[in-house]
Amino acid sequence: MKAVVCLPTYNERENLERMVDALAGKGVSVLVIDDNSPDGTGGLADELAARNGHVAVLHRGHKEGLGPAYLAGFRRVLEDPEAELVLEMDADFSHDPNDVPRLIEAAHDADLVLGSRYVDGGSIGSWGLVRRFVSAGGSLYARVVLGVGVRDLTGGFKCFRREVLETLDLDAIDSRGYAFQIETTYRALRAGFRVVEVPIEFVDREHGGSKMSRSIVLEAIWKVPVLRLRALVGRL
Repeated sequence: MKAVVCLPTYNERENLERMVDALAGKGVSVLVIDDNSPDGTGGLADELAARNGHVAVLHRGHKEGLGPAYLAGFRRVLEDPEAELVLEMDADFSHDPNDVPRLIEAAHDADLVLGSRYVDGGSIGSWGLVRRFVSAGGSLYARVVLGVGVRDLTGGFKCFRREVLETLDLDAIDSRGYAFQIETTYRALRAGFRVVEVPIEFVDREHGGSKMSRSIVLEAIWKVPVLRLRALVGRL
């Protein structure tokens, strides 16, 4: 099955080339989605695409958030009728490129595969107690409010079968930050797709700055009950 990895980038110049090199030989194509990074990531992406046949670039005019970047990438990938699997992952090596084949393998028996930090065998390295609490607490909060069994609703390492993205109303997804991860998984579950979790080790970035912000956390807090309410009234 043809698999395409969507890599959203904003100021990831220090990581992008290493990530593209690490994904070479993994049996995937790469779509870099750059939000006009001021550090020149977009230009580097063009150079990498010129040298590597498995790399393409989607340039966007400005930074709008993780959700809109991924949605733009999904739409671009779905234009290719041969693309059967669409993956999400961070460009900063928080997600191990060596785990990509494991997610693809799991997609043979699932519609959406999540690289999970919170199932048996999953882990988080090098985080302090506060960040661990915020992350685990956020996943627990979303799981309880939405009434689902998925343990890592906030994770961003995913593999979608094409039909999942074709079935979901991408135009209705309006989350911008990490709530996007919760919303897409919840919509897939509501649509009856089979979601499985594969254990991964998540590590903190070594280069560049985190994109986490207070507004992203607040969006996730209020967005979760809104999603539940929409589902209850039949609008999701």
